[in-house]
Amino acid sequence: MALGGNLAGDFASCEALLEAALARFPRAGLGVVARSSWWRSAAWPDPSAPEYRNGIALVEADQGPAAVLQALLAIETDLGRTRSAKNAPRTLDLDLIAYGRQVIDTPGLVLPHPRAHERRFVMGPLAELLPGWRHPVLGRTAVELAAEAPVGRDAEPVR
Repeated sequence: MALGGNLAGDFASCEALLEAALARFPRAGLGVVARSSWWRSAAWPDPSAPEYRNGIALVEADQGPAAVLQALLAIETDLGRTRSAKNAPRTLDLDLIAYGRQVIDTPGLVLPHPRAHERRFVMGPLAELLPGWRHPVLGRTAVELAAEAPVGRDAEPVR
């Protein structure tokens, strides 16, 4: 799972909001096995918007990918996510990046996530957590994809 956002909403910080989202995973049937550190990056495509925080969580689920996606959307809503224009600033964005090695292309669910490999703010945290993870379609590792990702080149761990 990828977690991100650049508006804290009712929380003290974006990191606090992301931590609150992670804390809700178990109640949604998503057991957090491991997680990356939080990463920072300039907003994209509008760098004048607030800076983003992103991270990755490796989870175990006893439900299929469509149900996992619905659980993520419910957590977003519960924590104040409202959808406006595409790529607009947001409180919380939870994305299902991959589900094992499954390749799915249906209305409403595409796996692996169709743009994750282009985003350093996703591939960087994934490479930190699982450097040898291989993209199910491209066959490239998380480390290779993070090094080549064209979007979010400034992404780095929060220190």
